Amino acid sequence: MSESKNQKVPGCKVVLLGESGVGKTSIILRYVSGTYNDGVTSTNGASYTSKNLQIPNTGKNILLDIWDTAGQEKYRSLTKYFYKDAAVAILVYDIRKKDSFLNLKDFWYPQIKENCAKNMVIGLAGNKCDMFEEENVSENEARQFADEIGAVFELTSAKNNTGINELFEDVGNKYLDPNFQQKIKILQEQDSEDGSRKISLNSNDLKKKRDKKKFC
Repeated sequence: MSESKNQKVPGCKVVLLGESGVGKTSIILRYVSGTYNDGVTSTNGASYTSKNLQIPNTGKNILLDIWDTAGQEKYRSLTKYFYKDAAVAILVYDIRKKDSFLNLKDFWYPQIKENCAKNMVIGLAGNKCDMFEEENVSENEARQFADEIGAVFELTSAKNNTGINELFEDVGNKYLDPNFQQKIKILQEQDSEDGSRKISLNSNDLKKKRDKKKFC
């Protein structure tokens, strides 16, 4: 059952973090407006937009206040003011650029650990997976990092619209239900036992069991 029109939809501040050029702005544009533009310029400081998200199979709605932050080093001191009170942080790297991934581990993740709430929901997006032939960060390496920091993980392509909706649905699910990841593990165990899916959630539940080269 959908929520009453008179019932206030809970808000959730989401920030996308990562180096300049990894595709944060393109991810947001694809998710919010369904568009893609090769000529998107780098964000200066930060920009803001919002979208109402209805979590599949739950009937729950959440208003995502989405902040796009600059990745350039000269803006880093400013960026912390935009993510300090966020409930969700999505760390974005370019699968072709190893440095963009290492900088998440060495700078951006330590920054949110230092400045944000301990219960912050974290997502990890390996963007530009449509260019898998140029991959320099393996999916296994990224998943290992995601597991280490308790993040939901998604391979994404703003250009091909791969994994974008799933990324935001996953972090929204985890924000509303801190036990979301535990439920995923239970589902995985159930599938391995009897081959049937007891509950249908979304992309990251069963890690999609997909071949990224086929779908990206």
